[in-house]
Amino acid sequence: MTSLDLVITPMGALFRGRRFACSVGRGGIVPASLKREGDGATPAGKHRLVGMLYRPDRLTRPADWALPIGPLDLWSDDPEDEDYNLMVRAPHQFSHERLRRADPMYDLVIITDWNWPYAEPGRGSAIFIHQWRRPGAQTAGCIGLSRRDLHWIAPRITHQTRLIVQG
Repeated sequence: MTSLDLVITPMGALFRGRRFACSVGRGGIVPASLKREGDGATPAGKHRLVGMLYRPDRLTRPADWALPIGPLDLWSDDPEDEDYNLMVRAPHQFSHERLRRADPMYDLVIITDWNWPYAEPGRGSAIFIHQWRRPGAQTAGCIGLSRRDLHWIAPRITHQTRLIVQG
């Protein structure tokens, strides 16, 4: 573990020598081997950060590798879909999540490599790092941070940065 890693513990997040309040899934932090679709759990382990998405109508590009979220952008969360756990575009016949939301939760999204790019059906779809609903509010398995903290962290991520979730 290095100072470049974003470390999540039951007590909060640590990145670049700073501590941040964060939230995890309503199912708590579980061993990766027990993670299942719909369990609301955050998988423990070391995860690569493989993408960053942002709403260009709401904020400026947070990093040179961030991609804009458009009105047709979705994320497939249906284990029956051949594009399960991948970004897809509307219209999409399988179960999915809209990336361009009315609320600010996905204005900035950091994508981890959980069950990606070759998803195993039932192991759980994306684990994102995104803005929390409110302090202490649990997620569906993702990592939630305050808007201010998320916007501080995002431009400081490097290719070496990993998400390390400790149970």
